[in-house]
Amino acid sequence: MIYLDHNATTPLAPGARDAMLPFLDGDFGNPSSIHAAGRRARAAVDDARDRLAAVLGAKAHEIVFTGGGTEACNLGLMGLARAHAPRGKHIVVSAIEHHAVLHAAEYLQHFEGYEVTLLPVDRGGAVDPEFLARVIRKDTTVVSVMHANNETGVVQPVAELAAVCRERGVFFHSDAVQAFGKLPLRAGAEGLSAFSIAAHKFYGPKGAGALWLGAGIALARTAHGGSHENSRRPGTENVAAIVGMAAAAEVAAARGAEDAARLAPLRERLWALIRESCPHAVRNGDPARSLANTLNVSFPGADGESLLMGLDLEGVCVSSGSACMVGSIQPSHVLIAMGVEPAVALATVRFSMGHGTTERDVEGAAAAVARVARLQHAMAA
Repeated sequence: MIYLDHNATTPLAPGARDAMLPFLDGDFGNPSSIHAAGRRARAAVDDARDRLAAVLGAKAHEIVFTGGGTEACNLGLMGLARAHAPRGKHIVVSAIEHHAVLHAAEYLQHFEGYEVTLLPVDRGGAVDPEFLARVIRKDTTVVSVMHANNETGVVQPVAELAAVCRERGVFFHSDAVQAFGKLPLRAGAEGLSAFSIAAHKFYGPKGAGALWLGAGIALARTAHGGSHENSRRPGTENVAAIVGMAAAAEVAAARGAEDAARLAPLRERLWALIRESCPHAVRNGDPARSLANTLNVSFPGADGESLLMGLDLEGVCVSSGSACMVGSIQPSHVLIAMGVEPAVALATVRFSMGHGTTERDVEGAAAAVARVARLQHAMAA
């Protein structure tokens, strides 16, 4: 098997697994219990919070553990918007956000009377900070723009966008789920108010995420039922997953630059090989500002579903875009926002590499693409 779908999820790192095992067996206590077993669990959560905060350059009390990236993004956008609604009910998000942000914004619009402005992107997939400056209003309270796009890998000008928000007194949240472990991410370094991460995107366990929230910023909870996480996110903490996330985060942050330097040439090699066998293939997203591990390619005239199925039969694991939209027959909203024709957007494959990706994997995947493309062409003839 050639696994090139690391943007969907990553394998669990051995160090994360080892850190989790004690809390899946003997140390199973509830961290809210006051007896010895509960105190051991609480100590593990507190230690993980301290370790993750150190990795992010944050203070421990600024970390809110969640059940994953989607919940962290919901909490970041909706929690900030609701807490500051008395100031205004206008929010701004980009047109290429993950649905964890887009659907949260739509909910606020349809059910709570918020007005939502969508930021367009250029053909390279980037948001223009000057356009953001033009759409911010007196009643704007929150802007949310992702750090790096999960489908194209395009990195957004987060520092410039945050500067615009800071000048206008607007809170800025960023979905950093695809960015952490691939790009440097430090709390407050780029003027952010909050950002979201998910453990399984950087070799941690599924079912764990976190919201970093700047000190002193009010946040309204999005769920109810307890005073966990300093009354910001109720529910018994997933101790094992939280411990695994902290362990994985330390490794991911330490080797991020090394991985990027190794994967960028592999990404370019893959694109060169695909272009040789499929000269009409189109690369989506500005390669000069994309994540080193991500390559998004459209194959005009091809059938996207057949492409994915063919590659799967060849033993190559890839996707058409966001793993959260599997089964959707709609073209990618990200590619549509970039000006890609719907039929072309439907014939798109995302290749995303990771720790274990080798040159042999890249060459094998490219050869499989060539075979599948030839078969499709023959069947269409």
